Amino acid sequence: MTDLSPDTPALCVVGTVAFDDIETPSGTREGILGGSATYFSVAASQFARVGLVGVVGEDFPAKYRKVLEGHDVDLGGLEVAAGGKTFHWAGKYEGDMDQAETLETNLNVLESFAPTLPESFRSSPYVFLANTEPNIQMSVLDQLTDPRLVVMDTMNLWIDIARERLLEVIARVDGLMINDAEAKALSGEDNLIAAGRAMLECGPRFVIVKKGEHGSFLFSRKRLFALPSYPLDVVVDPTGAGDSFAGGVMGFLAGEHAQRVDDVCNAMLYGTAVASFTVSDFSLDVLGEIDRGTLEERADELRRFVRP
Repeated sequence: MTDLSPDTPALCVVGTVAFDDIETPSGTREGILGGSATYFSVAASQFARVGLVGVVGEDFPAKYRKVLEGHDVDLGGLEVAAGGKTFHWAGKYEGDMDQAETLETNLNVLESFAPTLPESFRSSPYVFLANTEPNIQMSVLDQLTDPRLVVMDTMNLWIDIARERLLEVIARVDGLMINDAEAKALSGEDNLIAAGRAMLECGPRFVIVKKGEHGSFLFSRKRLFALPSYPLDVVVDPTGAGDSFAGGVMGFLAGEHAQRVDDVCNAMLYGTAVASFTVSDFSLDVLGEIDRGTLEERADELRRFVRP
């Protein structure tokens, strides 16, 4: 791979930075640091330098900026909207905590967010489009300069109200990461295997279906691959698990300068290991404290767990 400019992060993510109010059987937290780009960036920073593109309000505290900068996350693409308030989400988990009940969503600065990538970010070889409106994702694609690997996320809302535009975006990326319900909704198939194969026909080289506590499944034209989640006896807060998984996958690929399907399978193991730390506590309380050695130990444990 061509050497990058010192100002160019190996990996760029476009997504949300948020304040979260979370309630789970383990407790309640208010105003904690959240958002797709937050979890993604901290997870990915274990492997590669990350450039974050997002927007916050003037209420975003310096202590949260320091958290991200402390993980060598480049905040050159984090816009501060004058007079605005940061995106806020409140959710509650009960039972097996498979799905969050949304209690409140305040888009605030996200309502008018139109990302402009810093010049140095536009040549990042690895790019992740976190779950945002398809027009925003398309605008980011139009700003990139010959990326090596672009992967995206989405959600049922965009599948329901912006399907055609979403399909246009999917046709331009290399990889798609969605959960199993979204995969079935997007493909129109009730069977997950049929859904995965149908989504490949939309254009991407590979599709990763996230199945929560049941792990993940990769679809490609060359191979299929399934991986369980890391076995945990206690889950405190599932918020950010999928974004951390994506960060681990993309961070590993960027750090290894890799993009082959076999590399993606290996990256999924690291994504799974990273996500297991995220769900062990609220916000970045555990994820933000691990080092590469601790992560490698858990990845090795997962390898032994799945090895016959």
